[in-house]
Amino acid sequence: MHKYIIEGGEELSGVIHVSGSKNAALPVIFATIITEGVSAIYGLPDILDVRIALELLRGFGARITHECNVTYIDTKRLYYVAPDPRLVGRLRASTYLIGACLARFGVAVVGGFGGCSFSDRPIDLHLYAMRSLGAYDLGDRLLADKLSSAQIDFPIVSVGATVNALIAAARAEGESIISGASREPHIDTLIEFLRGAGAEINVEGSTIRIRGTRPGGSTVHIPGDMIEAGTYLTIGALLGGRVGVEGISAIELHSFLSPLTEAGMRLETKEGALYLLGKCDVPVSITTAPYPGFPTDLQPIAALLLAAFSGGTIKESVWRDRFGYLKELNKMGLSYKLLPSAAEIYKSELSSAVVTSPDLRGGAALVIAALLARGKSVILNAEMLCRGYERLEDKLLSLGARVKFIETT
Repeated sequence: MHKYIIEGGEELSGVIHVSGSKNAALPVIFATIITEGVSAIYGLPDILDVRIALELLRGFGARITHECNVTYIDTKRLYYVAPDPRLVGRLRASTYLIGACLARFGVAVVGGFGGCSFSDRPIDLHLYAMRSLGAYDLGDRLLADKLSSAQIDFPIVSVGATVNALIAAARAEGESIISGASREPHIDTLIEFLRGAGAEINVEGSTIRIRGTRPGGSTVHIPGDMIEAGTYLTIGALLGGRVGVEGISAIELHSFLSPLTEAGMRLETKEGALYLLGKCDVPVSITTAPYPGFPTDLQPIAALLLAAFSGGTIKESVWRDRFGYLKELNKMGLSYKLLPSAAEIYKSELSSAVVTSPDLRGGAALVIAALLARGKSVILNAEMLCRGYERLEDKLLSLGARVKFIETT
């Protein structure tokens, strides 16, 4: 079990260049499976989830090369094999293999998907979309002689199901209509990639029309990671120095910043970098929601801001059980009360402790808490953070943090 050792209480300052978005990169990587050509992806982050996704592609015969900031994925000659269950079990985004494998090979294994375990994460909408396009069940597999156009009406917004529907429909015969689709920014990145591969896609609000084709290679740029940017902006706001982020715009961060600036914080731009300054003067009320609402991935990070300033309430409407990290933060002094699908966070004085990262974003909240608390903290199960933060130790060291990542066997 890997661990971080952090000596907290230091003032930090500097500018962090935001890496490519994990949530945008993974759908594009799996979408290359339906293409027959060479795709160029600019700005893939070097994180564990991306490495696992690329390894899964190699299992189908994809040839992958890296040149500077570009990753080339050659999918001209793929063949189907059951994906390695050890890799599938480490990556939640391996659910995207359902749509990709059905569209390219006519078969997909269902089950064994990994990722963070903070809540039940059913795939019923993923399966509904595939069956609508013509797939049928056979044991633990979905099969399809061919995929055909369909009307797919999602009753609730699901990023993952929208990704799978787009990937499969991009190779299906005819025009499919997806209503109730997710409109997260990384969905736009996937649409850009699929258009470049030859699919005809029109978007009107939450309705997406897509006419399938036999896609060729495509080119896409992965945008900056909003979750990483919010993490470092929070570090800057709490550690007393000036920590800026570059490689992302204030508009992209609006859903995160809006409730904080309304409570008294301010955003400053200097030499192309963004800074979150000041403090929350009143209790903050945050409700997570699908885009353009407050991002669920940033609610564990926001909890530290509330605890440091005037407290507040976080209501979770995406993953109702996403508060497990609070038990670990409580070991460091954070005071809270759980409510149905919500948590009250009270102003708290943090202290160093030995804690365990429960998931990716909860682990990031523990890192921030350890940086804020005086003394030495140890964060166990630290490999969780490798899934979504590129060069976290190096970036923190560049700000002046006293942090060490230790790999254990």
